[in-house]
Amino acid sequence: MAKGGELKGRIKSVENTRKITRTIEMVATSKMKRAQDRVVAARPYARALGDVISSLYTPELAEAFPLLRQPKHVKTAAVLLLTSNRGQAGAFNANLIKEARATIARLEGEGTQVHVHVVGRKGVGYFKYVGRTMTSSRADITDRPTADDASSLVDAVMAEYVSGAIDALYVIYSNFKSALSSPPVSERVLPVTPPAKTKTQKDYLLFPSAAEILTALMPLYVRNAVYRALVENVAAEQSARRTAMKNATDNAGEVLNVLRRTYNRTRQANITQEIAEIVGGSAAL
Repeated sequence: MAKGGELKGRIKSVENTRKITRTIEMVATSKMKRAQDRVVAARPYARALGDVISSLYTPELAEAFPLLRQPKHVKTAAVLLLTSNRGQAGAFNANLIKEARATIARLEGEGTQVHVHVVGRKGVGYFKYVGRTMTSSRADITDRPTADDASSLVDAVMAEYVSGAIDALYVIYSNFKSALSSPPVSERVLPVTPPAKTKTQKDYLLFPSAAEILTALMPLYVRNAVYRALVENVAAEQSARRTAMKNATDNAGEVLNVLRRTYNRTRQANITQEIAEIVGGSAAL
């Protein structure tokens, strides 16, 4: 059985660990709320943008826009993986990397050449570890992504798609559904597939022409898809970190209870032994 001094040291260590995990949990909870607000704010704009594009879309117009071009065979594809710069978020990054590996394996199994673009230190570190060449890697995007961040990630890829250098773009991120559900998804962003028309869709008066409007909206639609992926990924990351740190805090509390009970039993045993020694010594005298 461990001695009293050793148990005291363990108790102190676990208490310090619990303070750290509780602090990280509180910070993650605050950041998660702000991230959720950004997700909620981004979704109506994305829906409105999709409604306008689906209203303007016609097969004849599609032939004039490279971003709407549907290639018969995907010879080269780009995969954009979004991960975090920090850990302590449970299986959040591992699940995203697993989804990326599955997507890359599927595409390469179909004979497609894959260009890998990675955001976040965790994803970059993994692909460096396995020796996979990355077309680009970024670790400068914070937990408050902006539209400019999305543009910097996707504009060069859009240019490659327009020139015919690639035939598709897949974005892998965590789809934030709730604080307890954020599954990783692989979403094809290019070529653009206009959302299906709905019965409640509005009839727009167009000025200037539909072609000019689509020319301005198509790049915005792609950038917005990447921006939405960024903000949803951050919300999912903070949610996963909050859950992981709460579990760690709860586990630390359980370990403390066990250690304190063990310490008390050890202390009581020592006291009992000392009393027995005193009584035995008195009897001997």
